[in-house]
Amino acid sequence: MTLTQDRREELLASCPLFQGIDEAGLTALAGRAIQVDFPVGHVIARQGEIGTGFFVVISGRVRVVRDGTIVAHLGPGEFFGELSVLDRQPRNAMVAADEATSCLALASWDFEQVLLEQPALTLAILRGVAVRLRQVTESVRH
Repeated sequence: MTLTQDRREELLASCPLFQGIDEAGLTALAGRAIQVDFPVGHVIARQGEIGTGFFVVISGRVRVVRDGTIVAHLGPGEFFGELSVLDRQPRNAMVAADEATSCLALASWDFEQVLLEQPALTLAILRGVAVRLRQVTESVRH
C-alpha cells in the first residue's frame, strides 16, 4: 500500500528526531520520502559503508549491530541512518530486519536539499541529534 502525503507527514511528525518541526518542514520532508519494504534478515545498512539513506521504521522491527554485538532493537517510530547521512562518513553499525519491516526512507541528497531549504528544520534536527548523542553517551547499553 502506498502511503499518502498526509500519512508520511504524520509518521515523520511522530519521529523523535523531528519533534518541534513546523508544518512546512514536515511537508517538505514527506514530499521526498518513500516507503521501502524489507524482508526478514535483509541488511538495510552495513557498518563501514557510506550511508545514502535515512530511515524511520513504520512497522516491523530491526536490530542494530555494532562490531558483531547487538546494541539496540528499533520499532515503529524509531529511526536510523541519520549520522552517516549528515556527516557523509561510514555507518557506525549494521541494521537488519528482524521481521518483515516497512520504513519511510529519505535519500541523503533529498534529505540534504530539504535541510538547505528549511533552516528551522535544520535547527530542529540538530537539536534532535544532540539529544540522541547525549542519550547514547550517557547510556551503558550503547
